[in-house]
Amino acid sequence: MTKSSPVTDAFHLYDTTLRDGAQREGITYSVEDKLTVAKILDNFGVGFIEGGWPGALPKDTEFFARIAAGELVLKNAKLVAFGATRKAGIKVQEDAQVKALLDSQAPVITLVAKSDVWHVEQALKTTKEENLAMISDTVEYLVSNGRRVFVDFEHFFDGYKHDGEYGIQAVNVAMKAGADVAVLCDTNGGMLPSGISKIVTDVLEKTGARIGIHCQDDTGCAIANSIAAVEAGATHVQCTANGYGERTGNADLFSVSANLELKLGIRCLPDGALKDMMRVSHALAEIANLPPNTHQPYVGVSSFAHKAGLHASALKVNHELYNHIDAAVVGNDMRILVTEMAGRASIEMKGQELGYDLSKQPEAITKVVEQVKDLEAHGWSFEAADASFELLLQDALAGESTKKFTVESWRTIVEQREDGQIVSEATVKVRAGGNRIVATGEGNGPVNALDKALRSALIQHFPQIGELELVDYKVRILDGGMGTGAVTRVLIETAQKGRRWTTVGVSENVIAASWLALEDAISYGLLGKST
Repeated sequence: MTKSSPVTDAFHLYDTTLRDGAQREGITYSVEDKLTVAKILDNFGVGFIEGGWPGALPKDTEFFARIAAGELVLKNAKLVAFGATRKAGIKVQEDAQVKALLDSQAPVITLVAKSDVWHVEQALKTTKEENLAMISDTVEYLVSNGRRVFVDFEHFFDGYKHDGEYGIQAVNVAMKAGADVAVLCDTNGGMLPSGISKIVTDVLEKTGARIGIHCQDDTGCAIANSIAAVEAGATHVQCTANGYGERTGNADLFSVSANLELKLGIRCLPDGALKDMMRVSHALAEIANLPPNTHQPYVGVSSFAHKAGLHASALKVNHELYNHIDAAVVGNDMRILVTEMAGRASIEMKGQELGYDLSKQPEAITKVVEQVKDLEAHGWSFEAADASFELLLQDALAGESTKKFTVESWRTIVEQREDGQIVSEATVKVRAGGNRIVATGEGNGPVNALDKALRSALIQHFPQIGELELVDYKVRILDGGMGTGAVTRVLIETAQKGRRWTTVGVSENVIAASWLALEDAISYGLLGKST
């Protein structure tokens, strides 16, 4: 299959975020969340969306019922219900859980089945023969009711080591009963790529079945194991968004699909989907109430970030020299980080990223390089504080301070009153518009009080300051061994009409560090830059 070929049934990109991904510690989806996630995944273009286990979990039952009622119409994906084979000793027509799968009205059903003799005998507590009958009966019954059936063979790789012949029997029984795909599951996540390749190749040779792969990430190899299975002949890959899942997670949908499309030339997403990858990843992280993984391949904000000056020198010549793909292909951006490692090329490229042509400003570049290295030696960090760096850059280009106000002094008082209430009060003295202004402010802490006092002092000259909102405040102790006398770094994130920027301040005094970051935050906001 070539990259230019259309997405067809010849290769399956199967998402199980709503079932397996939801088993991650810290994730709890409501039914509304599940519907939203399904819509996002469908728009992204995955082939199959596993919605959960109807009949076993009330939320999942409701989810399928609401889709059946027309609340969500899938445009690209097919909806999948997940469940188990019939219970031992029960007729398939009488198994309530199997009935719930049919009642879900999902056109595709994925059955979890045992192929490991240890699990058959110790977990199911039944015979090997009855287990095979359970697989055959359930698949045949669901297919006879018009459902397409995939079979997830749980613990397949571990079981293959215990009794490979039984694993082959289980696959053959499922396929003979009408299953479409035999999905080999590394349920404990203990496999390495070489082992995956060997067993997938062996199963294909011995069964001729259509093979799928489902990998957990306990060895950190879920993505690599999934790709190894595809290279060995699997044509169905199960993943979760951002690798969410039980324990250490599952194979990451975004890394796997990007690798399939960009590295193997296997078409698994519609045209244009890759450009939405970063946005979709972050949107799904937001719904899961988890921060995006900044170092996640392809979609992390640091995945195309360069810190070393040597990299920047090469990137200035050709971006391909230190990037394995163009970041824009997956909706990301290449970034140059300004740190003590920065050289002239780093500063010039960072300036270009911020909209400044420094190619004819060698003196300014030299000055900024020296300033950055000196400041970072004293604890400053501009990696996550582009706004502070840009203010520094502007001053270097102008040869003087470009801030629209100057600070004469500031002070803050924290008072515990007789009734136990703690009140912070701040006074600032600034010069703006040719005037000297003294203003005070009260807040729930000294930084809040300073923020209010500074705004009060400047708002008459700069009314737009009322639009600025402090949205995040982070404090880091740089030398814990110094106790309360340690150097402190403060990062402040500020927002204005949809745009955000971060500033930094460093001092042995946490309030002074906060003030430096706050002053930069207000100064940058007054630049009036567009989003």
